[in-house]
Amino acid sequence: MNAFFNGEIFKESLWLLVKTLPTVFEVLILGLICAWSWGLILSLIRLSHVRPLRYLAGAYIDLFRGLPLLLLFIFIYYGLPHAGIRLGPLASGVLGIALCYGAYAAEIFRAGIQAIPKGQTEAARSLGMTHGQAMRHVILPQAVRLVVPPLTNEFIAMIKDTSLMSVISVPELLFTAKEKMGVVVNSTPLTVAALIYIVFTVPLIRVAARMESQRGRRKPRGGKSGGTPSVEVGGDLQTADVAGQLP
Repeated sequence: MNAFFNGEIFKESLWLLVKTLPTVFEVLILGLICAWSWGLILSLIRLSHVRPLRYLAGAYIDLFRGLPLLLLFIFIYYGLPHAGIRLGPLASGVLGIALCYGAYAAEIFRAGIQAIPKGQTEAARSLGMTHGQAMRHVILPQAVRLVVPPLTNEFIAMIKDTSLMSVISVPELLFTAKEKMGVVVNSTPLTVAALIYIVFTVPLIRVAARMESQRGRRKPRGGKSGGTPSVEVGGDLQTADVAGQLP
């Protein structure tokens, strides 16, 4: 008990590790924005009608989903300097997260877009929208609501994977906890780091589970055959007679 939950070391470590949270949040926010933006772009390329682009996007997604994130961090921080590309620890961490989680986000976005009934696209086109307008105003807003639960799960994994950046000397939770453990010769700092991760991830896990449950009870709207297709534009449900109007 004294080795893993020493009271005095716990207090010292807690304050020390809390001071590293701004660094963790900075990496998370930047990595989240870059990964999800890159993932959305990849998903649209994967769904495009240009076959070479589809194959390239598919190859990228398979490659980076198959690479361990730890190896990616090490390659970016220690390997790229041999090619003349030098990045700091934080930049290397953000780039690694964006490359890796962008591939996972791409598959999530693609699944969400393909889950929208085709009748939505047909109805949007019958209203005079181009393919790009239909995607931007009709398909993507609905797909985003579908992909929020799985993206939340990916965000939880991203929070935990920030601990891997300790290998490239990013002063995050695990890196600081290991340094403190070496000073006090006690494992209590690791216990503090574990508790901080739990405080952040467990509530998100419950939120993701609730969203998954709500999505399972929600029925899809539009896209049924034999009726008048409906299309959701800007939050309003509109109907369109597509007979003889499709391009």
